[in-house]
Amino acid sequence: MGFEAVDRSGTYSVKWESRREKFGMDDLLPLWVADMDLASPPCVAEAIVKRANHPLYGYTIYPESFYEAIIGWQQERFGWNIVKEDIIPSHGVVSSLALCLEAYSVPGEGVIVQTPIYPPFLSLTHKHRRKLLENRLLYSEGGYSIDFDDLEAKAKEAKLFLFCSPHNPTTRVWDREELEMVAAICREHDLIVVSDEIHSDVVYKKRHITLASLLPERTVHLSAPSKTFNIAGLGTSYAIIPERKLRRLYQSEQRKCALSDGNPFGIEALIAAYTQGSEWLESLKEHLWSNREFVRDFLRENSIPIVPVPTEATYLMWLDCRGMGMDDRELESFFVFEAKLGLNTGVSFGEAGSGFMRLNIGTSQEVLEIAMVRLRNSYFLRKKTHGD
Repeated sequence: MGFEAVDRSGTYSVKWESRREKFGMDDLLPLWVADMDLASPPCVAEAIVKRANHPLYGYTIYPESFYEAIIGWQQERFGWNIVKEDIIPSHGVVSSLALCLEAYSVPGEGVIVQTPIYPPFLSLTHKHRRKLLENRLLYSEGGYSIDFDDLEAKAKEAKLFLFCSPHNPTTRVWDREELEMVAAICREHDLIVVSDEIHSDVVYKKRHITLASLLPERTVHLSAPSKTFNIAGLGTSYAIIPERKLRRLYQSEQRKCALSDGNPFGIEALIAAYTQGSEWLESLKEHLWSNREFVRDFLRENSIPIVPVPTEATYLMWLDCRGMGMDDRELESFFVFEAKLGLNTGVSFGEAGSGFMRLNIGTSQEVLEIAMVRLRNSYFLRKKTHGD
């Protein structure tokens, strides 16, 4: 099964058609926002076309097959047994994070985030006027780990823990022992955990374990097929909340915001992806792993002083660029104006991301080769020009 980059011109793609707004120019290669330039699986396209052939697109309920697809996927992929009552359909994981902040905390209460972290964790916490408690991840010998002493100290003054698993941007897939320690701290300090597990399907050499399977009484699990099957624009996600009181609080907040209607195309896409997309997903993971190896080998073989953090999950590579000898402003300027590449800056994930960049490898290897050649040529031209 081949994976080629698709021309997204004229589709209102955020990744491609927001280049001028995001980077100040529109002639660079965008490798930033977390969706792929690879076609969604045929089963998804066929399901959407079939639904589109019916000429009415009115208010839509979530059918039994929607819940059954989620239940089957969670059991098949992660060995996690849930029931329909646990599942709450939602519009998106980010909007669900906002609902959770309102449902489980009040202004001024402490919210733990583990930096560097997906930017909405930070921005939503500030916008909802919660106290941000930063549990900075430890980085050593090319990998990240949790500072459990600091996490326990922060837990004493927190009400809510926004957890990311697998972690974005570091791509860590947390081990069972680590998750059990997180669960123990949350139980001891009466913390509610909102666990964003949207990247859990794209895991390579390790096995993803859902936090809610270890801590069902205190965990709100958020996920979607959007990253996995490249259908983020269809606005369909879900929360899984085994504990009844937490579930009711979430539903109450959701009703306040009138966010209960379903997207007919998103519903069909989820059902198709979760019931027919497994084989396609395994092929996708092979393609993405090959892309990961290509980037890693290119950087090493061309003596470019960028060290990729080991990619355990996702189609996002976290690049340690501190060897480039630039501050964050210079680093961003170099990628945008010299290499003509649009990546996410590390500092957008918090100060803990200083000196890093995030690269989206969800494209063809031909596109990545163009990107790497641009990077190599611009780096050595800069080195020559500056007399290094």
